[in-house]
Amino acid sequence: MTTENALHEEQNETPTPETAEAQTEAKTPEARITELEAQVEEFRDKWMRSEAEMQNYRTRAKREVEDARQYAVQKFAKDVVEAAENLQRGLASLPAKGENEDGLISKLREGFESTERSFVGILERNGITCQHPVGEVFDANLHQAMAEQPSDEHPDGTVMQAWTPTWTLHGRLLKPAMVVVAKGGNKAAE
Repeated sequence: MTTENALHEEQNETPTPETAEAQTEAKTPEARITELEAQVEEFRDKWMRSEAEMQNYRTRAKREVEDARQYAVQKFAKDVVEAAENLQRGLASLPAKGENEDGLISKLREGFESTERSFVGILERNGITCQHPVGEVFDANLHQAMAEQPSDEHPDGTVMQAWTPTWTLHGRLLKPAMVVVAKGGNKAAE
């Protein structure tokens, strides 16, 4: 008997097509129009939010693709920068140019200098830039302080000497400059 009662109550709660029509007919046309306009506005709002999310997604995806393309060579660029620094060290280690310098040494120096200029030019055309920070204010984002030295000639916090330059790839740091920073000299902030 309990099962019959439950079945009977369930049938009474389930709306039949006649009951749904009766409820719809009970509403005035103005009330129905207002209800439908509210639904339209709700759907329009959902659609606009969805469109905005899709536009944000497209923009984000485009930016990620550009970043991946632009910075995909970052590991390779770091290795190439190392070769450029070795070439610069080699040039710096050559003896100073003198008047009675052997012609072969002169031609070697000119060849190395030309190769170094060409190599740095190729790097710059591909977005890899080199900055020599001597005389600039120390920036922890671009420089790695290897030592601090007291100096009366340089303002406090200024790069006195750079062991290596700062290398960047399209503005992103590849390798910080190894620098010596002035300490306790003239105050730069004053």
